[in-house]
Amino acid sequence: MLRELSIRNFAIIDDLRIAFAPGLTVLSGETGAGKTIVIEAVNLLLGSRASSRLIRSGAEAAELEALFEIHPDGPSARAMADLGYDPADGLLIRRIVSTNERHRVYINDRLATMQALGAITENLASISGQHAHQLLLREDQHLLILDQFGGLLPLRRRVRELFQAFAPLLAQRDKLRRQEQQRQEQREWLEFQQREIREAVVAPEEDAHLEKEKLRLKNAQTLLQLVGDCVETLYSGEGSINDRLGEVRKQLDGAGRMDAELSPLAVRSEEVAIQIEELARELRGYLRTLESDDQRLEAVEARLDRLNRLKRKYGGTLEAVMARLDAVCRELEDLDGLADQIAATERQMTEVGQRLRAAAEELSAGRGKAARRLARQVEQELAGLKMSRSRFGVQLEGLPAQAASSAYLTHNGCEVQETGLDRARFMIAPNVGEDLKPLAAIASGGELSRVVLALKAILASTEAVGTVVFDEVDAGIGGGVAELVGLKLRQLARHHQVICITHLPQIARFGDHHFRIDKQVVKGRTATTIARLAATQRVEELARMLGGLEITPATLAHARELLSGGAGGTDVA
Repeated sequence: MLRELSIRNFAIIDDLRIAFAPGLTVLSGETGAGKTIVIEAVNLLLGSRASSRLIRSGAEAAELEALFEIHPDGPSARAMADLGYDPADGLLIRRIVSTNERHRVYINDRLATMQALGAITENLASISGQHAHQLLLREDQHLLILDQFGGLLPLRRRVRELFQAFAPLLAQRDKLRRQEQQRQEQREWLEFQQREIREAVVAPEEDAHLEKEKLRLKNAQTLLQLVGDCVETLYSGEGSINDRLGEVRKQLDGAGRMDAELSPLAVRSEEVAIQIEELARELRGYLRTLESDDQRLEAVEARLDRLNRLKRKYGGTLEAVMARLDAVCRELEDLDGLADQIAATERQMTEVGQRLRAAAEELSAGRGKAARRLARQVEQELAGLKMSRSRFGVQLEGLPAQAASSAYLTHNGCEVQETGLDRARFMIAPNVGEDLKPLAAIASGGELSRVVLALKAILASTEAVGTVVFDEVDAGIGGGVAELVGLKLRQLARHHQVICITHLPQIARFGDHHFRIDKQVVKGRTATTIARLAATQRVEELARMLGGLEITPATLAHARELLSGGAGGTDVA
């Protein structure tokens, strides 16, 4: 429950402090006096977006402060405890809105984040501002209202969490698939390289050996002639070195008999002769291996050409070619790993998708039951607001799956979204004999006001909020309907603190507490003031609301009659 509200340098408010109490509190005043600014201040303290444009002209910052009384077992108390605050101390929220857009939030005098503020105030108060009618015309809000009424918000959050868990998996799988598609050409190129190198069956240093063989084959005739000449010169020809060396050996043998020192030289000449014989024998063996083979030469040249092409493509040497083969094999393994990643991601998608579809189906079933109950209760509420013959319904439709919809997010032909499988539309037939039609299409302003109030009254009974705020709930109504609205607000105030801004005395009369908001010019500056009205002042204010600027004895009498017949609050004598 809101206990105190303090506003400084906010819009046209200079310095304002209001103490609130349980029951129904009425705020009244001339149009433009600043009543809605008070509600906007409360909205900011509950976590709405702030702007430096809200700061009073000439000030450096606006400061807003609210003290709430917290139920020890309520969701706000649990949120405070989770964030390290003691709910027994109450809840003091302070927001400072600066011209430099560096706004600050304090909770119980500790600097806090907007996330913490939102968690604590989520169920603290319900505000129906001047735009509630417009929101009610937006069909995307109908589903939220239905879920609030049906107590389905936890299940709705579960669906959203599962959807948010699924969405990155879908994005990851699609990304991997795109990569796989993009890499298919790369795979084909790598497989071609792998096949080309493997089929070549490259041996280490094969190119060097083939170059030697190619040189020998190309010069076979010349080699035959040269080596053959060498054999003849060394051994087999007339006057060969071997023959002449034989004569040398004989002469050295004879000389050795005359001089013993020449005997070793004769032995050496014999060794040289043996070496020459060995050399000739090896050359003859070489000649036997040497042949002129044009076919073999073509084969060697073709093989060298193939190896050289590989070397040009893959690094310049056979070692680089074999290294490229190893690298290609590793890259292909990595591409195979991409397929494994896709399979693993799809397994996760299947598991999360199943849980998401099951939760969405459960949510849809709950919505169907809640829709029927909400329709009955709205009709009951409207009956008490002079719309007794009106019919109200909630049309639930699945979201048709599109051709591009993921199979994981499709259930019975419908697409699962963050809010589930459904969309809701409020339908109304305000007049007897008419078919139900979309609320947005046919409801008048006064009918919308009553539907807003009916929904707020219903939702307030299902929400854990302590404070319900109505800003101009009287839009489009008057007379007897206004009185019924006032009665409804008073009934609601038995279970919640209700704060209501109104221009209608038929509603204001039911207030337990009544504040008047005025706009005055002080020292050349416009400023908003607020005053709690005593019994006589309430009579004057209701008379003003009844008769405008000129207050007559008749309007005063009417005002007294209204108060005596409708008020039960502490401010009425």
